[in-house]
Amino acid sequence: MGYETIQVKPLNPTIGAEIRGVDLTRDVSNQQFDEIHRAFTDHVVVFFKDQQPIPPDRQIALGRRFGDLHAHPAAPTHPDHPEIFVIHTHKDSKIANGSNWHSDVSCDEHPPLGTMLQLHMLPEGGGGDTLFASMYAAYDALSDQMKAFLDPLQAVHESEHIYRGRYSDRGVDDRDKVYPSALHPVVRTHPVSGRKALYVNGAFTTRIKGLKKPESDAILQFLVQHMAQERFQVRFQWEVNDMAFWDNRAAQHLAMWDYWPNERKGHRVTIKGERPV
Repeated sequence: MGYETIQVKPLNPTIGAEIRGVDLTRDVSNQQFDEIHRAFTDHVVVFFKDQQPIPPDRQIALGRRFGDLHAHPAAPTHPDHPEIFVIHTHKDSKIANGSNWHSDVSCDEHPPLGTMLQLHMLPEGGGGDTLFASMYAAYDALSDQMKAFLDPLQAVHESEHIYRGRYSDRGVDDRDKVYPSALHPVVRTHPVSGRKALYVNGAFTTRIKGLKKPESDAILQFLVQHMAQERFQVRFQWEVNDMAFWDNRAAQHLAMWDYWPNERKGHRVTIKGERPV
């Protein structure tokens, strides 16, 4: 099917497409929304080009068209709009958000459906690209025997080791905070496309249920290395006010922190998803 209200340009045969012809600072028509949703489902991550800064209320409203919004369990939010997670890295930052391969907040019982990030400030002199990898392609590339082994397995996703003290430089005191953990299938079925995708990652996934620790460690190490192959990826070089919208159910991403001490800043809205099955 073609598109009537937007232009969609695939970036490679596996993952990623650019979208033009829609102004996200204005209301999105029902037809445009349906076509954006179709492109999002088909390409796993879409990049909206030729944009102006999206006011927080407009970005929040667009996210809500896709579902209830997800609240991050650890990160500080915009002072006037708690639905907005401010992404901000500079010379005094202790960490950069997303600098390892992961699927956002997979430690939650109902992990995010997707994430919308618009960057308003890019590092002077370049850097700060984001890599996205298709977990459909990573699963499809496995042998039939490995698929049969992985399909019934479940894995533990934890966040204590990631979030405890992570945002102390931004004033977060989490000494009494209880961080989430969850048990999810190693292979999940996408609720819209019906395709199978790998659903473990090196950030949150700590062990595979039912396996001895050396077995679990070996399988997770293999899968994390397997998923990160270039043939499953697209690398996005941002321009100011680009917005990326990625499907956490079928993608992992990694934000390059190759621009220190320069600054990178934007607004992120995350949509709540369903329990993985």
